[in-house]
Order: sequence, then structure tokens, then C-alpha cells
Amino acid sequence: MSDCAAPAAVRNNNPAGVRHTAPLDCCGGFNNVDYSKMDLTLMEELLKRLAFHDHSFCVAVITIILNPLFWNVVARWEHRTRRISRLFGSPYLACYCLGFVIVMLNVYRSHSMTVAMKAQARWDVMDTTGIFYAGIALIALGTLLVVSSFLALGYTGTFLGDYFGILMDEKVTGFPFNVVENPMYWGSTANYLGLALIGASPVGLVLTAIVAVVYKVALRFEG
Repeated sequence: MSDCAAPAAVRNNNPAGVRHTAPLDCCGGFNNVDYSKMDLTLMEELLKRLAFHDHSFCVAVITIILNPLFWNVVARWEHRTRRISRLFGSPYLACYCLGFVIVMLNVYRSHSMTVAMKAQARWDVMDTTGIFYAGIALIALGTLLVVSSFLALGYTGTFLGDYFGILMDEKVTGFPFNVVENPMYWGSTANYLGLALIGASPVGLVLTAIVAVVYKVALRFEG
């Protein structure tokens, strides 16, 4: 009799069939999270404003990938063969010319990203005074990192002079290298993110993310 009463007592502790949610297991990762209850409205609104098939977007992505691929392939080829140095008759002149080409490619990349951002819709959620000034702050920070990095390394140090046999007397450890590694790359990324925020451009955010990923991959090869 007592054995039958115990289950009944247990059942009575949950009147009207109230459903209790099991607590999340902190050691179980996200396996017990109910993703169906996540609010994806913001993400859906973002995706509505993106046109990945747009010609200007495709051009921007190609230029983003092409830049570090170009200078890594050319610099490594020069390091192995010294063909460019022999062509120009001087490793310094060869490095100056390669640097000029890299600058022009960077200018075109910036232009193609700007065209892509103007061609696609703005997002009202990003069009606020706070985000606008955050974009300005990022551009100021990015410019500081890029310019100070160039001044610390010099022209040949910035544009792969070591691949041409032009070595610096010692490793640069001052600002901005004592603050962040590869300040030229991350300063450029900050500039693009700032432009995306100022323009309230969702596609600008996507392109900036692609820039960061491409730089991260390039650094693995350069390292």
C-alpha cells in the first residue's frame, strides 16, 4: 500500500501538469540550449540588406583576396630568384616599384569596397550618432597605427624589403609594435570597419570581416 502511495504523492507535487524546464548544464556546452527560442530578427534584417550576387560586392571580395596574395607570391618569388632585382638593376629600386604597385592595389581595394557599400542598402539600426562617432574613432585609431608603423619601418621595411635582401639594423620594438602585432594590417582593418560604421553599411561589415580573415591567413604564411 505504501509502495503505491509514494508515486501518487510524487504526482501530486506537479499539479495541473506544470512543465519544469531543466536547468542548463554548464559542463555540457550548448547541447541543451533550445535554439528555436533564439531571437534572430536582427540577423534576418541584416541579411535582407545584403546582395552577395551584386557585381560590386564580388569585385570587392576579389580585390581583398588579391592584395596579400599578390605581394606574398611576388615577394617569395623574388627571394628565391632575385629576378626583380636583376630586372631593375638594384634591390632598392625593385622594392620601391613593388611598393608602388602594392599601394595602387590598396587604393583600388579601398575604392572597390566604397563602391560596394554605396551600391547596397544602408541599415537604420546602424545610422545613429553613437555609431557614427565610433566609426570616426576607429578611423583615427587605424590611421595612427598605419602611419606610425610606416614611420617606424620606413619604406623598404614596410614593403617587404627583407625579401629583397634589404635588412634593418635591428628589430623594431617601439610604438606601435609594443602595443599590437602587425599594426599595419589591423590599422587598415580598423579603417575599413570605421568606414562601414560611418556609412551604416551592412555589406561594409561583411567586407571588413573578409579583410580581417584574409589578413589572418596571410600572417600565417608570412610568419
